[in-house]
Amino acid sequence: MDQIHEAYNAVLAGDAAIVQASVEAALRENLPAEKILNAGLIGAMTEVGTRFENGEMYVPEMLIAARAMQSGLVLLRPRLAESGVKATGKVVIGTVRGDLHTIGKNLVAMMLEGAGFEVIDLGNDVPPERFAAAARQHDTDIVAMSALLTTTMPNMRATIEALEDIGIRGQVKVMIGGAPVTEEFARQIGADSFGPDAATAVRLAKALVAK
Repeated sequence: MDQIHEAYNAVLAGDAAIVQASVEAALRENLPAEKILNAGLIGAMTEVGTRFENGEMYVPEMLIAARAMQSGLVLLRPRLAESGVKATGKVVIGTVRGDLHTIGKNLVAMMLEGAGFEVIDLGNDVPPERFAAAARQHDTDIVAMSALLTTTMPNMRATIEALEDIGIRGQVKVMIGGAPVTEEFARQIGADSFGPDAATAVRLAKALVAK
């Protein structure tokens, strides 16, 4: 089995040690970092998303696979930077002000990385002004917000207003998600898309940067 195929299967199995060993071996064989990324890691995470949507994988398995993928991505990042490989897009992500929940946000962040995005994770309890400042600083394509409490959902609207206040709303797409969040709420506050789960969020993010 070639090293890229082994890395692919190891991501699906959630085996970080084998992912690292396979990526290291592929690099020693002078395989292009971009090929290892696309065929091995991104290919595997695309399959993870498909299996989740088909009910063949669940959130805990997705988390394990995403962590295994990240163990390989850490090794590839320096080589990708050296070769000038561009990310699919840039995403600033965080849980909104007043909300300390991180599991869903972390999974979306990892899945986005697995799809080739550069992710700037602001953590939790993020004020609207910090989202906006980070979006401008990093010249981001997407601002992704998560909320698990209905009481913190209004801060999603406040963040969109903060983007408007500094004049970059027209250049930034806004994606929201979280257990209490709905498509209707996304429309009400003027968000560009609503992702009910991590796999859908990745697909929507790709569509947003393709526009």
